[in-house]
Amino acid sequence: MLQLGIGLAFAAALLTNLAALFKHRGCHHAEPIRIQAPLRSARHLAASPWFAAGWGLAALAWLVHVAALSMAPISIVQAVLAGGAVTLAVMAQRLFGHPVERRQWLALLLGGAGLALLVVTVPHFKGNHSGFAIGPMLGFEGGLALLAAALVSGHRSERLAGHGSVLLATLAGVLFALAGVAVKGLTGAGDVSLAVLAPWALLILLAGVFAQYAAVAALQRGGAIETIGLMGLVANAAQIAGGVLVFGDPLSSHPLGLTLQATAFAMVCSSALLMPARREVARHALA
Repeated sequence: MLQLGIGLAFAAALLTNLAALFKHRGCHHAEPIRIQAPLRSARHLAASPWFAAGWGLAALAWLVHVAALSMAPISIVQAVLAGGAVTLAVMAQRLFGHPVERRQWLALLLGGAGLALLVVTVPHFKGNHSGFAIGPMLGFEGGLALLAAALVSGHRSERLAGHGSVLLATLAGVLFALAGVAVKGLTGAGDVSLAVLAPWALLILLAGVFAQYAAVAALQRGGAIETIGLMGLVANAAQIAGGVLVFGDPLSSHPLGLTLQATAFAMVCSSALLMPARREVARHALA
């Protein structure tokens, strides 16, 4: 089951990246998204064949992702998805003609390698690690919700207006992580009552919907590589942290292993700084 889960995670990575590239092309043929008019914005987006195809692929990718989470630890699944970031650059360049800068290749490779190293250095996994205690789950999900609220506040700030696409991409990544951790928990919740299941499902739905709107807004403002890459980096890193803090995915017990994991975390942080294209950096410097 673990090997099958890893295979499904790799398939989900390919589908997710391809869906995001389709949506990036499609959303530029629609009017700017407005959260005040969500249904109108959704209709305009759905009218774009490119975006509609991307939406369909994203739905399929989500189902494959959920299946992978039910079979393998969330840390393993998200590390595989992070490793699929290299395919994002290849598909963007070969299939859609997007220019990929050297710093972006480095960022994608650095982030994917760092997230993979986090998992390689942990002890051997047994089972799908779906069990959790309610306290850590509420604390972690609450922390992500507070972070999302801070990003929304920052996006509305005039002082940070020049970093709108970065803030929106980060917000989308956080919301995707919030929904992903909740989905993972649902796969290990066992027999739960409707009173618990209903708000849990509502949380997943709301986080997923708001994540989609934030993602589209970010895609309309930023380039494909930096926006999609940053969303994936944040979502994968947060869910790997959730694997350790919520589901008990083990850390290394050896000093060398802990050092390598600290190095991996530094690699992930560095990749986030390298992700924006040079033109984005220059524009932000002038803002």
